Amino acid sequence: MSGRTGQRSRLTRWDPLTVGIDVGGTKVLAGVVDATGRVLSRERRVTPGHDAQAVEDTIVELITAAAAKHDVAAVGIGAAGFVDASRSRVMFAPHLDWRDEPLRDGVARRVRLPVVVDNDANAAAHAESRFGAGRGHRLVLCITLGTGIGGALVIDQRVFRGSNGMAGEFGHMQVVPEGHRCPCGNRGCWEQYASGNALVRDARELIDNDSPVAHRLRQIVQRDSSVLTGPQVTRAAMDGDPLSKELLAEVGTWLGVGLAGMAAAFDPDCIVVGGGVSDAGDLLLEPARAAFSRKLVGRGHRREPPILVAALGTNACFVGAADMARSAARRSVRIRRRSRDRDSLSRRRKLRASSTD
Repeated sequence: MSGRTGQRSRLTRWDPLTVGIDVGGTKVLAGVVDATGRVLSRERRVTPGHDAQAVEDTIVELITAAAAKHDVAAVGIGAAGFVDASRSRVMFAPHLDWRDEPLRDGVARRVRLPVVVDNDANAAAHAESRFGAGRGHRLVLCITLGTGIGGALVIDQRVFRGSNGMAGEFGHMQVVPEGHRCPCGNRGCWEQYASGNALVRDARELIDNDSPVAHRLRQIVQRDSSVLTGPQVTRAAMDGDPLSKELLAEVGTWLGVGLAGMAAAFDPDCIVVGGGVSDAGDLLLEPARAAFSRKLVGRGHRREPPILVAALGTNACFVGAADMARSAARRSVRIRRRSRDRDSLSRRRKLRASSTD
């Protein structure tokens, strides 16, 4: 962890320790990370409601606690929302009251460290590309399967953010014209067929219709479909429930169809799938791989990119955010060094001038 008892972990000038923060609708997760992606410490707090100031206070408390134990040089924040191209403001967060929130400057002013803000899926993708399943690949397509679908495209270890910083909203590609209504306002979005929400929606419908094939799920929730969760369906599938396995396979098939479209657009070296739904493993990914192979453009005449399971789990977002902050820390070191050099040069010039008087 942090070395001998009572001794703070220290940084070096070019490989500093940094703090990563993962801010979600239910939890705020913080970790101190070194330049190799190793997590030195980790702390979790419950997200304090939707109030923007309370969330900022929690972030600052976690950073302060980390800085008391480790010699940290910068902070990276992965936020579940739309982050502007300057990586300073959260333009909109669906689960928090952040609307054009100047998060970077607000936190930096209080902790007196360089701060970088990015979308949580971007941060996770950066981590998987640098330290996880995508390591060693030049072009990595990362997909995060949770309540919806997020992700990012990483090229030469740099996240592609688009002109407004909002690239990677892959879940809102339309795959079924006039299909299921999506909270984004459109119909037939990919995440309405290949996400945790899709899995739970279909399971609840079968329970509510008293389908005989849903007897196991009906037992689990005691006939109250409103309390059913995605992890419950996944666990039932792993325990052998035929319906749950079928529902996961349907989600996997839609995942593969969408990934084939993504591969046609980006031709990645590999595809990394993470997020809570990916915990289903091959129950999800085998149908996805099969559908992907069937739908891939140029199939049989091209290299098929592998579909890999993300390696960093719940640490991915804060590890990626911390690594993004490391470049800000290095810039800060260079700026301070240039400033000292200028001051030293100015003093020498003044000394020379006074000696000639």
